[in-house]
Amino acid sequence: MSKILVIDDDSSIVELIKVNLELQGHLVVAANEALTGIALAQQELPDLIILDLMMPGVDGFTAAQRLRQNDVTKSIPILMLTALSRTEDKVSGFNAGADDYLTKPFELPELYVRVRALLRRTGKVQTTLPLPEILHAGDITLIPESREAKITDKVIRLTPIEFEVLHCLLQHHGQTVTTSKLLEEVWGYSPDDDVDTIRVHIRHLRTRIEIGSKRYIKTVYGGGYQLIPDGFVGKGEPQPT
Repeated sequence: MSKILVIDDDSSIVELIKVNLELQGHLVVAANEALTGIALAQQELPDLIILDLMMPGVDGFTAAQRLRQNDVTKSIPILMLTALSRTEDKVSGFNAGADDYLTKPFELPELYVRVRALLRRTGKVQTTLPLPEILHAGDITLIPESREAKITDKVIRLTPIEFEVLHCLLQHHGQTVTTSKLLEEVWGYSPDDDVDTIRVHIRHLRTRIEIGSKRYIKTVYGGGYQLIPDGFVGKGEPQPT
């Protein structure tokens, strides 16, 4: 059974989510404002947080940032729930720490799919293909047990979503991985034209694993992304071996 925390000032939305997720077998706790929700997150340690963006007082952006800054709650997946649908709003949500973004009004099957995809990273929902114990290519080694990446001699602790994006790219290293394939393998769904999710998380991942001028993730314009495990300099071609 997964524990899910819903933080939303709209009681009708909270009740809708609570009733339907409990029918799916989850335990749901709720808060009607951000500060109470942050305190509950630290107390209950849920497997997933569903966080409304527009709330009086402390908004969802600020709440997400505070959850990410706290050692106890920083790794809990966050599904941001909001009526705002502009690209810049989504990017702001991801930059604040959200793992996924669901726009109101939403269909319940879409909620179920996104919740399941996020819970998969916590180990509460079994993946179809278990991760190998250790993956290695070029400068990069992945250690699933600790969600760490070793880049040459530097060990980096990744968030669950960063780890899965890098894992997916490493599985197909040297090949172009399309945005739709990343959405399907990492998030568990492939909505039309939802590339903002990928762009923001790829940017975050790059800042974590790049060392000096050496790069590992190439953008294939119009195609997707390609991991070069031996690295390349700047935006040019891979380094000669």
